[in-house]
Amino acid sequence: MRKKREHVSFQRRPFLMPLWLTAVAAALLLSFTLFLVFAAWTWGTADATTVIVIRHAETDPGALAGADPPLTPAGQARAELLAHMFGDADSAGHIDAIYVLPALRDRLTAAPLAVRLKVNAAVDPAEDAAGLARRALREHSGGRVLIVAHSDTLPAIVAALTRNTQIPKIGEDEFGTMYVVTVPRIGHAIFLRFNY
Repeated sequence: MRKKREHVSFQRRPFLMPLWLTAVAAALLLSFTLFLVFAAWTWGTADATTVIVIRHAETDPGALAGADPPLTPAGQARAELLAHMFGDADSAGHIDAIYVLPALRDRLTAAPLAVRLKVNAAVDPAEDAAGLARRALREHSGGRVLIVAHSDTLPAIVAALTRNTQIPKIGEDEFGTMYVVTVPRIGHAIFLRFNY
């Protein structure tokens, strides 16, 4: 009788062993498949959006408060410089979209570049800097965007893009400050600040 039990248990062991190996193999295959899906998703969404944020060009400092002054000759020259810097539509890395605040000085600053690139500058309300930052990232994900703002809204836009609250204020006489913000889909945004 003892031999019969050994025989029965001997027959069960080979049968259970493949089930155990099959379960391990299935778990490994599932893990590998999930890793491949995650790697493909990461690769496909790893592109970054570049946002260039500038203040409008020079205006008449003696303009009445509440007025919407045009650009001075120095401001027109700065707008042309901006068009020369970013205005080659045939080059790799050209500007894909331009956002401006509603003021005349913002629209005039972007106008020469918009003409050279053959794009329309989208006018966005000045009240919601974070909303403008989200709109630019959403509508031009992976692209390159220029935003023309005011001295009081520019730091708020850069702060919304970078999630950095330590963005310095822009002085009333600073018209050449430019931020280049790189916002990846995964990870933290980085930025450069310089004058042009």
